[in-house]
Amino acid sequence: MTYDNGNPLEFNIGLIVGSSGSGKSSILKQFGEEYKPVWVKDMSIASHFGDVDNAIERLSAVGLNSVPTWAKPRHVVSNGEGFRADLARKLTYGAVIDEFTSVVNRNVAKSCSSSVAKYIRKQGLSHIVFASCHDDIIEWLEPDWVYNTDTKQLVSRGSQRRWVRPTIELSIYRCQRDKWEMFKNHHYLNHKLPHATRSWIAKWGDELVAFASSICLPGRTPGLYEGDIRLKWRECRTVCLPDFQGIGLGTRLSDTIADMHIEQGLRYFSKTSHIRMGEYRQKSPLWRPTATNLVDRSKSGNSKSWHHFPLEKKRICYSHEYIGENRKSYDPKWLEVYNESRKDKVQ
Repeated sequence: MTYDNGNPLEFNIGLIVGSSGSGKSSILKQFGEEYKPVWVKDMSIASHFGDVDNAIERLSAVGLNSVPTWAKPRHVVSNGEGFRADLARKLTYGAVIDEFTSVVNRNVAKSCSSSVAKYIRKQGLSHIVFASCHDDIIEWLEPDWVYNTDTKQLVSRGSQRRWVRPTIELSIYRCQRDKWEMFKNHHYLNHKLPHATRSWIAKWGDELVAFASSICLPGRTPGLYEGDIRLKWRECRTVCLPDFQGIGLGTRLSDTIADMHIEQGLRYFSKTSHIRMGEYRQKSPLWRPTATNLVDRSKSGNSKSWHHFPLEKKRICYSHEYIGENRKSYDPKWLEVYNESRKDKVQ
């Protein structure tokens, strides 16, 4: 990083931290004035972004991945969701953002910091400076420099190894379907959960963070190899609580549940019109597209407009089969696992 009289010149993300009253805001003003977004009360959050692609990209960038929340006015959402919505409109070249994560719980602070950092670097944005009284976001934001107003020290990225984002370890447990009640309002399309499902919950430490379920898939599908008669299951619901969105928990949970089915001698499919999940699978070597991938489903029902914003002009459906690492589902040994499981049930 290049300096001029001790001040950083070229950077993507800068962070000013320190206790209240220590001069953070005064220093921040040297980098520019903070933009204050204005929200129209009778318009949805998504309606303030001009077009569909821009709304999806910027809201997803701050970890606000809940489509129902996109369709609500700003003043009716939670503090955490409102914070992310404001941030989505502020992110641009040279932005200065004061009181970053001050009004949200620390889970939201960490997950949002991580998703914002990825977006800024992916888009090549630069000279964005945050000010916060919390130093627990440093490892998640991974700034190029940090100035501490309490110690008067300026530290650059790379000088301290602790600036690497912590590893997230999830514990996954089978559960009863009644756990769905806690998650149903956060699903992007449907609050209902079919009865004949397998269900799981995911915990991050002591925190309950996500829910997943699968259901048996009827009908015939060509085998992956000659004699492949394995039963087929499909993803039914995968929901991550809003406080933990934006750090990849949903996709990792979905992959793990899919892999569990393969190891039980089953095949595993998923259909979704959730853009972030669908685009992840388009690029992932763990999933292969099926014949119905990227089919326009808008003609199957009435197109909807939520709060003046047409979120479903074309409801593209992503359809994939999980094949696993090194195309493991193509290995006939899983057919043997399936056959053995059938013998056990007969006995």
